[in-house]
Amino acid sequence: MVLDPHRWLELRRFRGLYESGAMSLREIAKETGLNRRTVAKYLSGETPVAPPKRAANGQPRRLAVDEVAPLIDAMLRAEILLKGAVVHERLVAEYGFAINYQRVKMYLQEARPRIAEELGISPGQLAGLHRRFEVVPGAQAQVDWGDEGKILAHVGIPKVYSFHMTLSYSRDPFCCFTTSQDLAAFFDCHRQAFAHFGGVPMSIVYDRTKTVVRRHVAPGEAVPLHPEAVAFAGHYDFDPDVLAAYRPTGKGRVERQVLIIRDHVLAGRAFSSIEELNSAFTAWVPLRRAKVHGTHGEVIGLRAVRDHMALRPLPQIPYVVAQRHLRYVGKDCLVAFEANLYSVPALRVRPRQLVEIRATKSQVSLHSTSSDHRGGTLLATHPRAVGRGARVVDETHWNGLPTGAGRRVTAGGELSAPRRKEGQDPGPDSLVALLNRAAATQVEVGRRPLSVYDELTGTRPFTTHPSTEETS
Repeated sequence: MVLDPHRWLELRRFRGLYESGAMSLREIAKETGLNRRTVAKYLSGETPVAPPKRAANGQPRRLAVDEVAPLIDAMLRAEILLKGAVVHERLVAEYGFAINYQRVKMYLQEARPRIAEELGISPGQLAGLHRRFEVVPGAQAQVDWGDEGKILAHVGIPKVYSFHMTLSYSRDPFCCFTTSQDLAAFFDCHRQAFAHFGGVPMSIVYDRTKTVVRRHVAPGEAVPLHPEAVAFAGHYDFDPDVLAAYRPTGKGRVERQVLIIRDHVLAGRAFSSIEELNSAFTAWVPLRRAKVHGTHGEVIGLRAVRDHMALRPLPQIPYVVAQRHLRYVGKDCLVAFEANLYSVPALRVRPRQLVEIRATKSQVSLHSTSSDHRGGTLLATHPRAVGRGARVVDETHWNGLPTGAGRRVTAGGELSAPRRKEGQDPGPDSLVALLNRAAATQVEVGRRPLSVYDELTGTRPFTTHPSTEETS
């Protein structure tokens, strides 16, 4: 099999990656759309790769990308870091060229260094460049998580996370600490940030976290948002802005803040609770706002005033995000959620009944899947447990179940007496039972030789040893 020129060009660029071990045959086959055996045959060097065929006049055959090459070069001269997906999109939408995206990517690999050289940009500079953007007051905030590890492990909290939101115009920071990164905690931190700033920015930049993005998609496709993220953003009237994959510079302002807070708030200090961590950040904020920022050259606090004034107002009713899960009721009237157990009323459930759990950051409520005669579904409400292995039980939920208080044992005869209630005076019968029990311990037990029993039964003795005796 001889590859056509397009396939030859496409496969040739993977040879160095394959030989260096950066890509496997399977990955190259998936990228090129070729069979894995074909890729292995041509990259192994056993089969020479045929060069591109030439036209009848001896000149190289013209490729489809050659027609749009001047346009691509012009785009790169205007913006050297323009992404291949954007170039392909504009060629199709604005110029009507039906060209393959892979052809555009291959051409950019050759054209970008050439255009950069024309513009006086070295290859090393090209690799580290990114586009800086500026925004108007109140227009944007950036959000990120920080993993603070076992900072509270000595008090039984295995993991602590820091939530960060930074206003892009002023770099005014917000941070709070939590033990979870789930949906309820994520948007509860948003509410705290909005209260801290006194309003809501017009847009918030996220990476592709699972609390915002429902699933990952290929580059160029629309990112499907999590339904709760859409509802939360609609309630607070801001636009979620999800970064493209592998674009850490897209929210560099908040990522820098994560490191700053670790250095200025956490480093060299010991804490014993989440509240102490949050208080330490609150005490540090005035110091941060008094600094002159190295990029915009203004005092952060003064610039933050303009940022806060441009924010959108907070709604009167907060949006409460709750995780929803279905769980079964155990025979002990306990429901398992996140490795913890929560009780439900025994008189309102049955074993293996399916109940719905609605969990917020601080509370867990358990609901029946069908309403009662009053139209309600709530079975129980508990504070949310921290960590794993906790039992959160309301003792009244076990009312109506056997307690085992009526259990009695007897030895038979006069040695047993009825169980006396607490506070009741012992009667004469109780005294007699005690005397009988004491007298029974003084009974002497007689001993006889086994031969006596042999004579009575007329059987041969089991042993002839004269000293063998049995207690009678």
